[in-house]
Amino acid sequence: MNRAGEIEDLRGAALVGGDAVARAHGRRVLMVAGEASGDAQGARLAAALLRSDPALHLYGVGGPLMRAAGVETFVDIAELGVMGFAELGRGLGRALWLLRRVRAELRAQPRPDLFVPIDFPDFNLPLCRSARRAGVRVFYYVSPQVWAWRRGRMRTIARNVDRMVVLYPFEADLLRSRGIDANFVGNPLAEDVCPSRSPQQTRARYRLGADRPVVVLLPGSRRREVETLLPEMLEAVALLPGAPQVAVAEAASLPEGLVPGLVRGAQRTRACSDVAVARDDTYNLIAAADVALVTSGTATVECALLGCPMVVVYRMSPLSYALVRRLVKVPFIAMPNLLLGRRAVPELVQHDACAPRMAAEVARLVAEPEDRRQTAQALSEVAALLLRPGAAARAAELALETMR
Repeated sequence: MNRAGEIEDLRGAALVGGDAVARAHGRRVLMVAGEASGDAQGARLAAALLRSDPALHLYGVGGPLMRAAGVETFVDIAELGVMGFAELGRGLGRALWLLRRVRAELRAQPRPDLFVPIDFPDFNLPLCRSARRAGVRVFYYVSPQVWAWRRGRMRTIARNVDRMVVLYPFEADLLRSRGIDANFVGNPLAEDVCPSRSPQQTRARYRLGADRPVVVLLPGSRRREVETLLPEMLEAVALLPGAPQVAVAEAASLPEGLVPGLVRGAQRTRACSDVAVARDDTYNLIAAADVALVTSGTATVECALLGCPMVVVYRMSPLSYALVRRLVKVPFIAMPNLLLGRRAVPELVQHDACAPRMAAEVARLVAEPEDRRQTAQALSEVAALLLRPGAAARAAELALETMR
């Protein structure tokens, strides 16, 4: 079962004892996510909220998973995904329109009983100020990465956010030291990330043989990062010795046809041969793979939770990268490395995120079973840090307390 199906099942369980008509007249929760990872996190929270109170009316900005979980969305996240500072300007007009739209919802009568921004700080932090002015309580779900850069945002959070839930334990300690009611309740992802098929079944589904290694490519969930990184990834796997099998995980938030089109383009230039494409089947594909080549982001945590050795890459526009280099204050970009405090998985950033370097790192992991074993052992420590069963339910309980 894919993630949308899992959330739909949760939604059905949440509505036992209540119905859509009752929910329409319940308390109102305005939720705003801006990208695929936020959509997934928002869906988990939405399902847990409706299990606790089926009469809630959840609405706002989200994607297919939030809609499946019971959130009425008036804008889809596909219209918001950007990569960095330079890319933001291209969609600035749409973003400003949406800010005005959400602010109007915060001031509308009846006003929301709770505003739930989900990560996406460049968009959501200004809305937190608007919610404060409108007298709407704010429950920030998934902290912005203030520990990495722009720590001045913590002052904004302290002034405008009533309560925050974070996904990683070190975030709670930092934010509490700045007077913010921050709570680590476990990472819901650690409970939800599991395959629905055996590796053998997944390989058979995508015509991947059992006799050769499988390299899975996870190019991201935002269109611009996929267009930037997937062609380089495909060129990298074409350089690998021994002709390993290749599959691409296509996020459900991406326009249909984008990834297959990029794959066909690579095949026309002979950068690679047969490549399987799996849409919205990421967990099964990772679980069936020997090595992942993955864009930095939530997918690195997913790979860690599934025990898949990985090479983490990222590239952005030169302007964005120049700004980030001046602002970022952490030694790693991959969350598994940050959580463990050491370089457990290789990272290739900007100019290093090129086909030859990617190919060299992937080839090492494919060829060396001991390297894969040691990496998988390190990644098991990540799961131990994040797994606390019932995380989404505890987050929903805190949200309902904040609303009272």
